Amino acid sequence: MAGITLRLWSILIAMSGVLGLVVLDETVVGVALPTIQTDLGMSATGSHWVVNAYLLVFTVLVAFCGKLGDVFGRGRLFVLGVALFGAGSLAAGFAQSGATLVAARGLQGAGAAMVFPATFAIMTTTFPPEQRGFAFGVQTTVAGCFMASGPVVGGFFAETISWRWIFWINLPVVTAIAAVVIAVGLHNNDGQTSTTPRQRMSMDIAGLISLVVGLTALTIALLEGSDWGWSSPTVLALLIASAVVLVFFVVIETRRDKPLIALELLKIPTFTGCVLAFFVFQFNKIVVFIFLPLYLQKGLGFSPLASGWPICIAVLPTLITSIAAGRLADRHGTRKPLHGGLSINGSALLIIAFGVSLENFWVIAAALFVWGSTLPSVSVVPRRALMSSVPQPQQGEASGVNLTLQMLGGTVGLALCTAVLTATGGFVAVFVLTGILVLCVIPIAYALVEHPSRAAPAQP
Repeated sequence: MAGITLRLWSILIAMSGVLGLVVLDETVVGVALPTIQTDLGMSATGSHWVVNAYLLVFTVLVAFCGKLGDVFGRGRLFVLGVALFGAGSLAAGFAQSGATLVAARGLQGAGAAMVFPATFAIMTTTFPPEQRGFAFGVQTTVAGCFMASGPVVGGFFAETISWRWIFWINLPVVTAIAAVVIAVGLHNNDGQTSTTPRQRMSMDIAGLISLVVGLTALTIALLEGSDWGWSSPTVLALLIASAVVLVFFVVIETRRDKPLIALELLKIPTFTGCVLAFFVFQFNKIVVFIFLPLYLQKGLGFSPLASGWPICIAVLPTLITSIAAGRLADRHGTRKPLHGGLSINGSALLIIAFGVSLENFWVIAAALFVWGSTLPSVSVVPRRALMSSVPQPQQGEASGVNLTLQMLGGTVGLALCTAVLTATGGFVAVFVLTGILVLCVIPIAYALVEHPSRAAPAQP
């Protein structure tokens, strides 16, 4: 694009690359889980912690890291996040036990939580308004390509070389990104806000601790409940503790002047409806990316690489349907495209469940292609309405709230469906549960999003 300098192109490539790695590491591990489980002697539930450790740490830290970047400098936080992500990738590749691998994945999640909000902030402050749309479009396309390639990349390394290269492949990309950031001076151009030492100390630590404790207790209970017994004292104590601590978190956040997560934004109907759509988007995306490759390998005897191709092909149409979904939203608003997308998405999941019950790959593949085509209607479409529904000064907070609750959808989805799989011993119930959840959200989102009697005041 004319007008973008070499420096801006370098920043764009670096920011796109790091965002691609963040979403890649959500999807790349799924097809390799059976191989990792066998190699490290992990239980089925234990192997799912390889994915959920990353998601959980990302979820609980991303809002805090967004505020941390505003206070101490986005460039500095970005460099630290890239370093942590690289260190976690290196440690994951060398892990000799399941516990070590899970800990390394948590370190990756912490690095991802730092770089994710910093990436968008740096892009916004670096590119002028007339070039910002193009820059974010390139970044989103690159991230989509990384996400789509994840299952194939994971399957290729697990089958041909070693699953360890799933993590080691991050290192040259991380090194190149760090070199670009240092070369263009972004590590010094920190975008730091004018804050006093007292203001820096007023970070919502109590909110952060209660969020970490509450969500961690809930995730452990859901993941381990089937193995430990749902009526066991440990599981019951974890569930009760998570409920109490999360209620405490809500009380803290509603009483603070500068909360970690601005929960009062959920009083805006359109915002709440869109956040709910993002929650189920992340829930069903993680379920398909993790549990479908597991079924294809364990149920139909596919190799790791063969189980990755169907998901890759299913996601590729999003590069086209993203544009169509955006145009539909521009022409008809958010409600109708979101309603249609959720309807088709949930129905496709139920057809996948039907194909699993028949052990018919072609039924699964056809439904999977339709499912993938609807993803932009459940993600691109509501983002426009979500950001437009809140006042301009609160859009940064809105993004943090949405991202936290979206990632929570993946964390809860993986934990809950792991429990369902362990309890039922089959994959049909996993996809039925997910499809029903998506369909149940439709009337709620339709009633909230851009409803004439509930519309927020227009923003200047």
